[in-house]
Amino acid sequence: MRLGPRPLPLHLATEGWLLQMSFAGLMPALGQSSKDSPLSKPIRQLAAEHAHQSPETDARDWTTQLDAVAFVDALTRQAKGRMDRLIAGVTAYQNHSFRRTRVAPPAIWASGAAALRDYGGPIDAPAVVFVPSLVNRAYVLDLAENRSVLESAAHAGLRTFLLDWGEPGDIERSYGMEHYVTRVLIPALEHIAALTKSKPRLAGYCMGGTLSAAVAVLRPDVISGLALLAAPWDFHVDSAASRSFLTLFRPMIEGVIAAQGCASVDFLQAMFASLDPTLVGRKFRGFAARDMNTDAAQRFVELEDWLNDGVPLVENVARQCLFGWYAENQTMKNLWAISGQTIDPRKIAAPTLAVIPSHDRIVPPESAKALAKLIPTCTALSIELGHIGMMAGSSAPELLYAPLTKWLKDLA
Repeated sequence: MRLGPRPLPLHLATEGWLLQMSFAGLMPALGQSSKDSPLSKPIRQLAAEHAHQSPETDARDWTTQLDAVAFVDALTRQAKGRMDRLIAGVTAYQNHSFRRTRVAPPAIWASGAAALRDYGGPIDAPAVVFVPSLVNRAYVLDLAENRSVLESAAHAGLRTFLLDWGEPGDIERSYGMEHYVTRVLIPALEHIAALTKSKPRLAGYCMGGTLSAAVAVLRPDVISGLALLAAPWDFHVDSAASRSFLTLFRPMIEGVIAAQGCASVDFLQAMFASLDPTLVGRKFRGFAARDMNTDAAQRFVELEDWLNDGVPLVENVARQCLFGWYAENQTMKNLWAISGQTIDPRKIAAPTLAVIPSHDRIVPPESAKALAKLIPTCTALSIELGHIGMMAGSSAPELLYAPLTKWLKDLA
């Protein structure tokens, strides 16, 4: 059974709160009869413009002519209609017949929950290892036919592998960020190097790109090139509200993480929702108006299923990510260290491509550009896509897959 959009109670409460605030903002104006009232004047201005009248010459206050009961009744019906359409969209999504049938290749190597998967390509071709974020399922890189960067890379003539982090288990419970790098990512690359008898290219998406940058600093000998796909680095870009929230509520957040032993999927989804609190309402009201039998409806469900199929962050990684990165900006301040070594991007010597989606609301473009500017060997490529659209959007094959695979193949 689909549980999304997660966390559903929060999204419904947000919509209800927005409607209540709209009522609260209008009610004082209905009780004002003075022409010069600061509460009624803005509404009078709009009413006069709509009637092609001058508010200065029209002595009548429209609020005194208004049937307040009828107005509130109409407002209530509109509000109820908005909520009804939202619930209809959520219900249509939850009951949609689509179910994902695409199956990931079996693991060729594993470490705890993590697994390396072989997505094919010529045996003697240059190898590339794709690394997704820790907080989402890896299959966004292979979402569907014609929307799979992994399939595209293999068809373009690259020996293509995916490091699938899996869902944290007992082994990962005590992991910090450094353990994912030194115990999983670097050994996986060493395995590919031994298997293919060559140093692979490394392509990291989102948080996976930040971790890949760490590998390029710590072990330049295990990679032949680095692709950073919407990889965040300056966590203080466009994040003042989030930083204030993290600072103010840090004791509470620390308590929740300690009690759960992780940052749960619903907790992380709530954090992402705070970037645009009205997004879910807009999306699902729009979905309610669609024909559920179309390809567009199926693509919506397909992507929403992935968004709601999240992965928790283990306790130490959650603290590092939320407070070390987002609150303190340790990466940009050159304070992030692994195994005693500072992760300084200026030390990266591998040929590097940084792909920066210009419509990214999860990793602001300036955050990713900050990393690109610090790497001496880096070429930056801006694309007209969003954070998820760059991987799973209909324009992704043309705007991302093609230039990315060409760059990976052309490396010496």
